[in-house]
Amino acid sequence: MSDVQFFAITEMGAEPLPVPEGVKAMNELFDGLNLGVYTSLCTFEHNKFLYLEAHLDRLQNSANLKGWDYLLDKQLVRQAIHEVCTAYPQDNSRVRLDVLAKPLEGSSSRLTVALSPFPPYPPEIYTIGVEVGIVDRLHRNQPLIKDAHFVLQRRPFQSDKYHEQLMVDVNGRILEGMTSNFYGVRGGVLYTAGEGVLEGVARRIVLQLAEALRIRIRFEAVHVDDIAGLDEAALSSTSRSLVPIVKIGEQVIGNGRPGPITTQILDAYRKFLKREIRPAIGEQK
Repeated sequence: MSDVQFFAITEMGAEPLPVPEGVKAMNELFDGLNLGVYTSLCTFEHNKFLYLEAHLDRLQNSANLKGWDYLLDKQLVRQAIHEVCTAYPQDNSRVRLDVLAKPLEGSSSRLTVALSPFPPYPPEIYTIGVEVGIVDRLHRNQPLIKDAHFVLQRRPFQSDKYHEQLMVDVNGRILEGMTSNFYGVRGGVLYTAGEGVLEGVARRIVLQLAEALRIRIRFEAVHVDDIAGLDEAALSSTSRSLVPIVKIGEQVIGNGRPGPITTQILDAYRKFLKREIRPAIGEQK
């Protein structure tokens, strides 16, 4: 069976769809389809998830903001992804759930799930940090919608040089990464854009943990002119949790090593993950 798997979710459950020859990444499955909205997540301990309900809520909210009359059957989705992830041959999987704009050809279903391998990230991205770049010609047209078209729009901006690319608005404010949310730390305060960004599930957890740790938070985007004054920087996503950024473009951040606030939140995130991961069915949260 292929490492990349594709299914339609119908009233009968998860029905396998053909994977075209040569497809190596799950996003390639959607080339030529009637794209709509999606959410992407990953498994832990083979078939457990972190805040699955929040991902399903975001998928439903994205459909609502599109103006669609679409109701997501969460229990059906939970059952389907539990079955396909449990049967997946790799240790863990990346999971993408889509609500298409139109049903698949030959089917009444607009709901799909795709799987691909999810190997562990190298430990050094957490202990040493990562370098990121900046792009100023890319942004989300509707930031609160997880729009599948954006996956196509960001492809030309992907870089082998950088771990991630940060998106900047017309005023020079850093909004978010192409696949992540962004944070800067200055004077003990955690800065992150309060508008114009996707409300990531990992971002929600990071802010929740920062508040519990009594770290001051300001919902204010970092301007590119202020990068040199940052003590720390980081990005978050569901698959990566919180990753320290040690260089943005040519500018070294702080002393060039992961800082204490980022490290403190990351430690809390790891403990949180161990406590909160749940299977898609059965014990839920």
